[in-house]
Amino acid sequence: MSEKLQRLQAALQAALGAHVQSLDCRLGEVTLTVRAADYLSVCQRLRDDAELGFEQLMDLCGVDYSGYKDGAHEGPRFAVVLHLLSVAHNWRLRVVTFCPQDEQPLVASVNEVWSAANWFEREAFDLYGILFEGHNDLRRLLTDYGFIGHPFRKDFPVTGHVEMRYDAEQKRVIYQPVTIETREITPRIIREEPYGGLH
Repeated sequence: MSEKLQRLQAALQAALGAHVQSLDCRLGEVTLTVRAADYLSVCQRLRDDAELGFEQLMDLCGVDYSGYKDGAHEGPRFAVVLHLLSVAHNWRLRVVTFCPQDEQPLVASVNEVWSAANWFEREAFDLYGILFEGHNDLRRLLTDYGFIGHPFRKDFPVTGHVEMRYDAEQKRVIYQPVTIETREITPRIIREEPYGGLH
Protein backbone atom coordinates (compact mmCIF):
# COMPACT_ATOMS: atom_id res chain seq x y z
CA MET A 1 0.00 0.00 0.00
CA SER A 2 1.32 3.45 -0.92
CA GLU A 3 2.18 6.09 1.66
CA LYS A 4 -0.66 8.30 0.38
CA LEU A 5 -3.26 5.57 0.96
CA GLN A 6 -1.83 4.93 4.44
CA ARG A 7 -2.25 8.64 5.22
CA LEU A 8 -5.83 8.52 3.93
CA GLN A 9 -6.67 5.49 6.06
CA ALA A 10 -5.14 7.12 9.14
CA ALA A 11 -7.08 10.35 8.50
CA LEU A 12 -10.34 8.39 8.09
CA GLN A 13 -9.78 6.48 11.34
CA ALA A 14 -8.92 9.68 13.21
CA ALA A 15 -11.90 11.65 11.88
CA LEU A 16 -14.57 8.94 12.00
CA GLY A 17 -13.50 6.67 14.86
CA ALA A 18 -16.31 4.29 15.85
CA HIS A 19 -18.37 5.22 12.77
CA VAL A 20 -16.02 3.09 10.65
CA GLN A 21 -17.61 -0.32 10.19
CA SER A 22 -14.77 -1.51 7.96
CA LEU A 23 -11.91 0.07 6.08
CA ASP A 24 -10.42 -1.91 3.23
CA CYS A 25 -7.63 -1.18 0.76
CA ARG A 26 -7.41 -3.30 -2.38
CA LEU A 27 -5.98 -2.66 -5.83
CA GLY A 28 -4.94 0.85 -4.85
CA GLU A 29 -8.44 1.90 -3.72
CA VAL A 30 -9.80 2.54 -0.24
CA THR A 31 -13.33 1.39 0.61
CA LEU A 32 -15.07 2.67 3.73
CA THR A 33 -18.17 0.82 4.94
CA VAL A 34 -20.51 2.59 7.37
CA ARG A 35 -23.87 1.77 8.96
CA ALA A 36 -26.97 3.32 7.42
CA ALA A 37 -27.67 5.15 10.70
CA ASP A 38 -24.27 6.91 10.45
CA TYR A 39 -24.28 7.42 6.69
CA LEU A 40 -25.39 11.08 6.52
CA SER A 41 -23.21 12.30 9.40
CA VAL A 42 -20.20 10.45 8.00
CA CYS A 43 -20.73 12.04 4.58
CA GLN A 44 -20.89 15.51 6.15
CA ARG A 45 -17.66 14.81 8.02
CA LEU A 46 -15.97 13.50 4.86
CA ARG A 47 -16.79 16.77 3.11
CA ASP A 48 -16.15 19.22 5.96
CA ASP A 49 -13.11 17.78 7.74
CA ALA A 50 -10.04 19.67 6.51
CA GLU A 51 -7.86 16.54 6.77
CA LEU A 52 -10.21 14.67 4.41
CA GLY A 53 -11.78 17.35 2.16
CA PHE A 54 -13.95 15.20 -0.11
CA GLU A 55 -15.63 18.12 -1.83
CA GLN A 56 -16.77 16.24 -4.94
CA LEU A 57 -19.23 13.38 -5.36
CA MET A 58 -18.19 11.62 -8.54
CA ASP A 59 -20.79 8.84 -8.55
CA LEU A 60 -23.56 7.26 -6.49
CA CYS A 61 -25.17 3.96 -7.40
CA GLY A 62 -27.27 1.15 -6.03
CA VAL A 63 -26.19 -2.49 -5.81
CA ASP A 64 -28.33 -5.63 -5.50
CA TYR A 65 -26.34 -8.31 -3.68
CA SER A 66 -28.91 -11.11 -4.07
CA GLY A 67 -27.17 -14.08 -5.63
CA TYR A 68 -23.79 -12.35 -5.29
CA LYS A 69 -21.00 -14.90 -5.83
CA ASP A 70 -23.58 -17.71 -5.83
CA GLY A 71 -24.92 -16.81 -2.39
CA ALA A 72 -21.56 -16.09 -0.72
CA HIS A 73 -22.83 -12.71 0.49
CA GLU A 74 -24.66 -12.79 3.81
CA GLY A 75 -26.40 -9.67 4.97
CA PRO A 76 -28.67 -6.99 3.57
CA ARG A 77 -29.57 -7.23 -0.09
CA PHE A 78 -29.24 -3.58 -1.20
CA ALA A 79 -26.34 -1.17 -0.82
CA VAL A 80 -25.59 2.40 -1.84
CA VAL A 81 -22.06 3.10 -3.08
CA LEU A 82 -20.46 6.55 -3.35
CA HIS A 83 -17.26 7.50 -5.14
CA LEU A 84 -15.71 10.67 -3.71
CA LEU A 85 -12.83 12.87 -4.78
CA SER A 86 -10.70 15.28 -2.79
CA VAL A 87 -9.05 17.70 -5.20
CA ALA A 88 -7.09 19.38 -2.39
CA HIS A 89 -5.50 16.11 -1.22
CA ASN A 90 -5.64 14.30 -4.60
CA TRP A 91 -7.24 11.13 -3.26
CA ARG A 92 -10.36 9.10 -3.88
CA LEU A 93 -12.63 7.10 -1.61
CA ARG A 94 -15.41 4.57 -2.07
CA VAL A 95 -18.13 4.66 0.61
CA VAL A 96 -20.54 1.72 1.02
CA THR A 97 -23.65 1.55 3.19
CA PHE A 98 -26.18 -1.26 3.30
CA CYS A 99 -29.93 -0.62 3.51
CA PRO A 100 -31.17 -2.22 6.76
CA GLN A 101 -34.40 -3.58 5.24
CA ASP A 102 -34.68 -5.59 2.03
CA GLU A 103 -38.45 -5.08 1.64
CA GLN A 104 -38.19 -1.28 1.71
CA PRO A 105 -34.54 -0.27 1.21
CA LEU A 106 -34.02 3.16 2.77
CA VAL A 107 -31.03 5.38 3.50
CA ALA A 108 -30.64 9.11 4.07
CA SER A 109 -30.26 11.42 1.09
CA VAL A 110 -26.88 13.15 0.71
CA ASN A 111 -28.30 15.72 -1.70
CA GLU A 112 -27.78 18.48 0.90
CA VAL A 113 -24.12 17.44 1.27
CA TRP A 114 -23.33 17.15 -2.45
CA SER A 115 -25.89 18.60 -4.86
CA ALA A 116 -24.62 16.22 -7.56
CA ALA A 117 -26.38 13.41 -5.65
CA ASN A 118 -29.80 14.58 -6.87
CA TRP A 119 -30.03 12.68 -10.16
CA PHE A 120 -27.82 9.82 -8.95
CA GLU A 121 -30.27 9.13 -6.10
CA ARG A 122 -33.22 9.37 -8.49
CA GLU A 123 -31.51 6.82 -10.75
CA ALA A 124 -30.87 4.42 -7.84
CA PHE A 125 -34.52 4.80 -6.81
CA ASP A 126 -35.76 4.19 -10.34
CA LEU A 127 -33.57 1.18 -11.12
CA TYR A 128 -33.29 -0.50 -7.69
CA GLY A 129 -36.20 0.89 -5.65
CA ILE A 130 -33.87 2.35 -2.99
CA LEU A 131 -35.58 5.20 -1.12
CA PHE A 132 -33.58 8.26 -0.04
CA GLU A 133 -35.05 9.90 3.03
CA GLY A 134 -35.02 13.68 2.76
CA HIS A 135 -34.67 13.82 -1.03
CA ASN A 136 -36.90 16.67 -2.22
CA ASP A 137 -37.79 15.25 -5.66
CA LEU A 138 -37.53 11.46 -5.59
CA ARG A 139 -39.24 10.29 -8.78
CA ARG A 140 -38.38 8.12 -11.74
CA LEU A 141 -35.60 9.34 -13.99
CA LEU A 142 -34.98 6.76 -16.74
CA THR A 143 -38.13 4.67 -16.94
CA ASP A 144 -41.64 5.81 -17.78
CA TYR A 145 -43.79 7.19 -14.94
CA GLY A 146 -46.19 4.26 -15.30
CA PHE A 147 -43.40 1.68 -15.25
CA ILE A 148 -43.97 -1.24 -12.88
CA GLY A 149 -41.03 -2.47 -10.80
CA HIS A 150 -37.32 -1.66 -10.75
CA PRO A 151 -35.43 -3.13 -13.73
CA PHE A 152 -31.94 -3.52 -12.19
CA ARG A 153 -33.16 -5.76 -9.38
CA LYS A 154 -31.95 -9.29 -10.00
CA ASP A 155 -35.44 -10.72 -9.58
CA PHE A 156 -36.91 -8.43 -12.27
CA PRO A 157 -38.06 -10.52 -15.27
CA VAL A 158 -36.01 -10.09 -18.44
CA THR A 159 -39.21 -9.61 -20.46
CA GLY A 160 -40.56 -6.99 -18.06
CA HIS A 161 -44.20 -6.74 -17.00
CA VAL A 162 -45.75 -4.60 -19.73
CA GLU A 163 -45.06 -3.77 -23.35
CA MET A 164 -46.05 -0.76 -25.35
CA ARG A 165 -47.12 -0.52 -28.96
CA TYR A 166 -48.79 1.95 -31.27
CA ASP A 167 -52.49 1.24 -31.79
CA ALA A 168 -53.60 2.48 -35.23
CA GLU A 169 -57.29 2.48 -34.28
CA GLN A 170 -56.80 4.57 -31.13
CA LYS A 171 -53.99 6.56 -32.80
CA ARG A 172 -51.84 6.47 -29.67
CA VAL A 173 -49.31 4.35 -27.80
CA ILE A 174 -50.93 1.83 -25.48
CA TYR A 175 -49.60 -0.39 -22.72
CA GLN A 176 -50.53 -4.04 -22.40
CA PRO A 177 -49.28 -7.13 -20.54
CA VAL A 178 -46.25 -8.80 -22.09
CA THR A 179 -47.20 -11.19 -24.89
CA ILE A 180 -43.76 -12.75 -25.40
CA GLU A 181 -43.90 -16.50 -25.08
CA THR A 182 -40.82 -18.06 -23.55
CA ARG A 183 -39.23 -20.82 -25.58
CA GLU A 184 -36.04 -22.76 -25.59
CA ILE A 185 -33.89 -22.62 -28.68
CA THR A 186 -31.33 -25.36 -29.19
CA PRO A 187 -28.95 -24.50 -32.01
CA ARG A 188 -28.44 -27.10 -34.71
CA ILE A 189 -24.78 -27.87 -35.14
CA ILE A 190 -23.55 -28.67 -38.63
CA ARG A 191 -20.02 -29.92 -38.89
CA GLU A 192 -18.26 -30.24 -42.20
CA GLU A 193 -15.91 -33.17 -42.63
CA PRO A 194 -12.99 -32.71 -42.53
CA TYR A 195 -13.34 -29.59 -40.35
CA GLY A 196 -10.42 -27.17 -40.28
CA GLY A 197 -8.13 -29.52 -42.18
CA LEU A 198 -8.32 -32.18 -39.46
CA HIS A 199 -8.91 -35.80 -40.46
